[in-house]
Amino acid sequence: MTMKDVLDELSATRRKMGTATLPAGEAYTMELRRRYDAHVDDVWDAITSPERLSRWMKPVTGDLRLGGTFQLDGGEHGEILRCEPPRLLRVSWMFGPGADEWPGTSEVEVRLSPGSAGDTEFELVHAAAVGEPMFPTYGPGAGGVGWDLHLLTLTSFLSDGEVLDHEKFGTSPAGREFSRRSAAAWGEAHLAAGGTPTDVAAAVKATTAFYAPTEDAQ
Repeated sequence: MTMKDVLDELSATRRKMGTATLPAGEAYTMELRRRYDAHVDDVWDAITSPERLSRWMKPVTGDLRLGGTFQLDGGEHGEILRCEPPRLLRVSWMFGPGADEWPGTSEVEVRLSPGSAGDTEFELVHAAAVGEPMFPTYGPGAGGVGWDLHLLTLTSFLSDGEVLDHEKFGTSPAGREFSRRSAAAWGEAHLAAGGTPTDVAAAVKATTAFYAPTEDAQ
């Protein structure tokens, strides 16, 4: 993937930080919206078919139906809360040691809208409880950069069936620049949502160091 491709993908996604209410209480949201040049049924299948989801995101197992549970090969897991093909999917999203002790603290919802030209408007909203431990350090970039990377992979998968190797891409010059610019973009969303310049700058710095550490830090 060329540097131009990376910059084009970054500009194709609109990012916003907002608020929501979860079963566990007040939450902040990481919201990503973009267009895919693919039919809504194809995009829906790519995000719900275990075989296709495993190719661009991570291998998935579980009872994949409304009310069932899922597990990704990476630790993320949860319950399927809403499933309305081919428009809406909502799941609880738990990750990390002890996450199951705080149910209702994290949810991901994907909304698809068919376009007039056979394309699809894609919106992903990840709501996380205000008290979750990552936000004070990383801000919305904690999950936002990761979702940017996954949507970049989905773009490649939908366009030509190719799967981006996250590990190789992440250490490439283009991948490191993508992560740096994604972290900065989430900093802009954080600032627009009312974050103080000092807090935002610290969060962007921490997020950048996590996703694109300097050679000395690796």
